[in-house]
Amino acid sequence: MTTLKKVLVVDDDPVVGKSFDRVLSGKGYAVIHALDGEEAMIKLNSENYDLVFTDIKMPGMSGLEVAERVKARQPWLPVVIITGYGTDANEARAEAAGVAGFLRKPLSPEMIEGSAQKALLEKAEEATVSAAVPAMPEPAAAERASTPGGIGLAIKNIALFFAAPFVGLAYILAFPFVGLGMLAWMGSKSLMKKRAPRKIAVALKNTGMFVVAPLIGLAYIIAFPFIGFAMLAWIGIKSLVKRSGTE
Repeated sequence: MTTLKKVLVVDDDPVVGKSFDRVLSGKGYAVIHALDGEEAMIKLNSENYDLVFTDIKMPGMSGLEVAERVKARQPWLPVVIITGYGTDANEARAEAAGVAGFLRKPLSPEMIEGSAQKALLEKAEEATVSAAVPAMPEPAAAERASTPGGIGLAIKNIALFFAAPFVGLAYILAFPFVGLGMLAWMGSKSLMKKRAPRKIAVALKNTGMFVVAPLIGLAYIIAFPFIGFAMLAWIGIKSLVKRSGTE
């Protein structure tokens, strides 16, 4: 059994309502009437309709106001304006509201039926196009950065970017001193292997350590703030990443 299309006709002139009944009732439409805009809004809030016809000039709320309210609440519901006052200003306002048609009185049966068919066909085509639109792709890397996990990762990368030069500088400053200490140690071991007098080797070893120790200490003093800064940044980043992951 075919379901009837429910059409709401909003007009304070009963003759117009009878015209819609006569043309549409026997052709698959159920015609419901409202005498003004307030009654129309009550009916629209309580029932679902497939199409709305509304006159412009009515007591209280005008047909243009009805159209604007309907399209604001139910943008998928087609609205057709019918009027004997078809001015350019009315047409412009009706088009801005997004109406499906604009008919001038007197209305012929062909105009009534044709406008109903056209409005419902356009509604069906819009629904088909909406259903055919593919799903949105996964967010790109830049968009993922706006998620909680992405924010933590971005902060981590930024902190590493700023900390890397300091860590590198610390290694550069410390490397000569560490290398000098290693050379002194290796030299003392080499002297021991060549059977040099143990006392001389020990003295050289102690002298080398005595000379190198302050240099190594100085290297650590210079490098420590940079290494400490890098460690604090790393700890802070891990804390932010964990927190963002739990939110």
